[in-house]
Amino acid sequence: MKNLDQYIREVPDFPKRGVTYKDITPLLLDPGAMKLAVKLFLENLGDQKIDKVVGIESRGFFFATLLAEKLEAGFIPVRKPGKLPHTTHSENYELEYGFDTLEIHQDAIKEGEKVLLHDDVLATGGTASATCKLIERCGGEIVQCSFLVELEFLKGADRLKNYEVTSLIKYS
Repeated sequence: MKNLDQYIREVPDFPKRGVTYKDITPLLLDPGAMKLAVKLFLENLGDQKIDKVVGIESRGFFFATLLAEKLEAGFIPVRKPGKLPHTTHSENYELEYGFDTLEIHQDAIKEGEKVLLHDDVLATGGTASATCKLIERCGGEIVQCSFLVELEFLKGADRLKNYEVTSLIKYS
């Protein structure tokens, strides 16, 4: 089997000129690569107890649901405004080009539950940092923030320095 980074396709000038997009869809096409990624995520977690896995819309859902199943934990989607049908907590965060908002169901996490946060890519850390605030507002304890890809040059991990951060593929 190849290293996982062999499954990441670089797409120049997407979503805008000057950006090289890291496309994870080739990895998703290969069941062996997906299985390896899940195995590595679980190894990074060790024997830590997890009650809930939070996945960030939308590509964070892919591995978050697989990890939740393997960990025998619940899965919680964090979504953009208006996508969740029940009462939510909201968190605004800054993007390179403006602001956005994420939401979580208020009753998704019980006080003291151990939570694994997962997303596909860690870039500037804004989305993950906002999600950490949502998890903590619900009473959850963040055990780890895991990512398939980390763009280290954007220093997103700096915004998550109070948490354990793991990434399977890193680009400097």
